[in-house]
Amino acid sequence: MREVQIVELGRSDFRETWVLQRRLAAARKAGAIGDVLLLCEHPHVITLGRSGRSENLLASEHVLKQLGVEFILTDRGGDITYHGPGQIVGYPILNLAEHRRDVSWYVRQLEETMLQTTADFGINALRMQGHTGVWVQEQGENSKLGAIGVHLSRWVTSHGFAYNVTSDLRFFDLIVPCGISRGRVTSLERLLKRTIFIPEVLQHLVVRFGEVFESEAHRATREELERALSSFEKSLEPAAAW
Repeated sequence: MREVQIVELGRSDFRETWVLQRRLAAARKAGAIGDVLLLCEHPHVITLGRSGRSENLLASEHVLKQLGVEFILTDRGGDITYHGPGQIVGYPILNLAEHRRDVSWYVRQLEETMLQTTADFGINALRMQGHTGVWVQEQGENSKLGAIGVHLSRWVTSHGFAYNVTSDLRFFDLIVPCGISRGRVTSLERLLKRTIFIPEVLQHLVVRFGEVFESEAHRATREELERALSSFEKSLEPAAAW
């Protein structure tokens, strides 16, 4: 069975995590490391994907500054989204050449991971035709629980999924979520109508991710990851001239 290293970063700055993803992707392409799943929460940030439209940002720069929300252009697919405390963000760095060379399949697998995790808490989530992500029926309407935006280079993945656990949903009012007008967003806590904690949900996500991708999940620390990356990056340095 394949293996995937699970690294929990805790609260992590979006730009710093993006840099880490690029370093990991380079090492994964070179075969210096195996598959990795980064899990984290971000401080308040709104990101726009390659196919996103700036008019889907509804707040001015002044309002964003007042609320302490960054706005960042990214190289992932998809439109606009919000990340913040209470939301689990997963960044799989996988070599799809060792899984299946199929982007649509990969996106469906990320959806399946969130669908099964949601089912673990007794909630029936679903896919919505024509839209990526995970949805639930709430008060007779479809509400989005999990979003997806990915990037691939030489079949190595980066960026990933965002799963709302205890998110402050008012921040989604700053955008047209994923570019879908009249789109509603919800959280696991809101659906359960009880207090829930991130570590509890993380446990389920890790198990389901491993099952869906037919990989054995192994926990690793950020320090262990950095040692592997440093070793790879050092090997790329030109030899010192004598």
